[in-house]
Amino acid sequence: MARTRKLRPFYRRLTRRIGIAQLIVMALASWLIYFVAARTTKLEEFEVYKGFLKVTQKDIRRILSDVYVGTQNHVPVIEENLDHPDKMYDLMERIVELNPHVRSCGLSFVADYYPQKGHWFCPYAVRTEDGTIERRTIGDAQNDYLKAEWFVEALKADSSYWSEPFFESNDTIVPLVSYMIPIHNKQGKTVAILGADLSLTWFSGKLMRGRGLVNKDTINVKVDKNKKKNHDYEDDEDGFTTIRNLQAFGCYTFVINHDGTFIAHPDSSYAIRKNYFKLAKEANDTIGEYIGRQMVAGEEGIYCNEEGDESHFEFFDVEDIDVYLAYMPIDHTDWSVGLVVPRIMIDIVAIVFGVVFVILIGLALLVVRFVGKFVAKRATRPLSQLAESANEVAKGNFNAPLPQLKHYDEVRQLRDSFEEMQHALSHYMDELKETTASKAAIENELKVAHDIQMSMLPKTFPPYPERDDIDIYGSLTPAKDVGGDLFDFFIRNEKLFFCIGDVSGKGVPASLVMAVTRSLFRNIAAHVAEPDGIVMTLNDAMSENNDTNMFVTLFVGVLDLQTGVLEYCNAGHNYAMLIGQMVSSIPCDHNLPVGAMPGMTFTKQQLTLEPQSTIFLYTDGLNEAEDPDHILFGVERIIHIAERMVKEGKNEPTTLINEMIEGVHRFIDDAEQSDDLTILAIKYGKRR
Repeated sequence: MARTRKLRPFYRRLTRRIGIAQLIVMALASWLIYFVAARTTKLEEFEVYKGFLKVTQKDIRRILSDVYVGTQNHVPVIEENLDHPDKMYDLMERIVELNPHVRSCGLSFVADYYPQKGHWFCPYAVRTEDGTIERRTIGDAQNDYLKAEWFVEALKADSSYWSEPFFESNDTIVPLVSYMIPIHNKQGKTVAILGADLSLTWFSGKLMRGRGLVNKDTINVKVDKNKKKNHDYEDDEDGFTTIRNLQAFGCYTFVINHDGTFIAHPDSSYAIRKNYFKLAKEANDTIGEYIGRQMVAGEEGIYCNEEGDESHFEFFDVEDIDVYLAYMPIDHTDWSVGLVVPRIMIDIVAIVFGVVFVILIGLALLVVRFVGKFVAKRATRPLSQLAESANEVAKGNFNAPLPQLKHYDEVRQLRDSFEEMQHALSHYMDELKETTASKAAIENELKVAHDIQMSMLPKTFPPYPERDDIDIYGSLTPAKDVGGDLFDFFIRNEKLFFCIGDVSGKGVPASLVMAVTRSLFRNIAAHVAEPDGIVMTLNDAMSENNDTNMFVTLFVGVLDLQTGVLEYCNAGHNYAMLIGQMVSSIPCDHNLPVGAMPGMTFTKQQLTLEPQSTIFLYTDGLNEAEDPDHILFGVERIIHIAERMVKEGKNEPTTLINEMIEGVHRFIDDAEQSDDLTILAIKYGKRR
């Protein structure tokens, strides 16, 4: 007698599997929520610290501006009183007295300018430690400023600038940086150099206090008085504000110049005496050196020393913990300011949130477990009845009655389908295999065709990051897997050759014509510089053996990047737009599309672009996009969006195209895309 196996109710297995599935889903959801929370928190914290950094940057700019304005305003007075050498002492003292940021000020005249004063004459005023202002005269055989490098370079430059940091010749303790201004006589000749000195020791003390966790750092920034809540801020006598909620977390800021020399640092002994890149090299810190290169290049960004990185960010470690470094340039100088923040300050909120959420998920799973078990038992009772009848059929009793069910639900459908299953399953599976294989082959071929087509178009933006005279962005969204729109561009002999086109028809035939058109444009434009010549050659090549009578509307342009002269030829394409101070259409002659008829001539037109103007080109997939009621998007809406972007000062190609695509998507709503959508924007910015 066969051994009877113990029945294991389906509802129990169902409950257990649902519980496992819920556990997996909840675990994934917990991880996802933690990840999103961590990311969101990190982004918010990034913005906070970037705000701190920007305010610090503005404070530095304010100090430098005060020195600049305070000295520049005295230049006319000095030049008017050049005939009164003794009055120069009063003016030097006045500059130091009126500007608390100026530590000292001197006026160094060229040799023998005042014969009665001797070979050297440099009236000088300095603020002493007790706050009084002392007058001095600098310049003699031992301290010959006339041969000093700074004096020679200032005379040669004949323009105002911030000097390299230095130590005063008789003072190797206080590091200084000076704002140099040339002084001219009535004949316009440079006769003296006015120098206003800013103490970097004082500058470091006002910018940041303390360093490292041991000294309980604070960061001094300028904030709105309306935001000083809960006593988190504290003003000092110079208008700086100490943010107390950043104390004891190892945050600090520093400033370096173009060669990595420290201008300001929590440790004032770093100013002038130490160099960022030398310290990074001594620490064998390649990442720190890379960030330094970014800073001296005038870049802005945030870098994180992630845990487990092989290239350790040692130079900015705070007691062996990971840190974030935010940095940005200081306008009108070759300086860059950096803010170092421990990573734990940013990650702690996400960690706490994730732990609490996991605990709540665990409690919810326990409740669902018990409730689900009861519900599943009642819901699966009809399946037990159907299982008994199925056993009879399995024993050979094909006439065994199936249970009669009251409700027409999934169990009832299972019961009805059981009668037909054995007869239809084999035939159905054969058809399914054949259909699936055929469909998969077609989809794979279309995918390969789509990838090939997209690879032929420019896909790296910005395409010329090293150039400041041109910015380009393009987008192509086919209505089907493959489409007939195209755009292309390249630079030859300081001229930008570009085109945009729309092949008649859609799908695979249009994509083939598109590929041919793009290749012909590249080949012809490599040898022909005139846009009408390019179009005529293209037309003759495509008209030959054109049995399908397919054609291409095409706009070809050649932009001289040195002069801003644009030569173009429009072969039946949509009018291009010119977006600058206002939005206007580029005038175009009426020409037939390319490939319509051999031997045709095409006209060339020309206009000169103003700097910061943007050429905006598109195919009819934009202006003829339809909403669910078959209303066209229209040129008026394109112009409206472009004018709005001009008013908002957002005429960059990337921003302009993204806003235009978003506007089309909002307009068509749930309607299917009816045609390929292609947009190309070219912003011309003449080199300075």
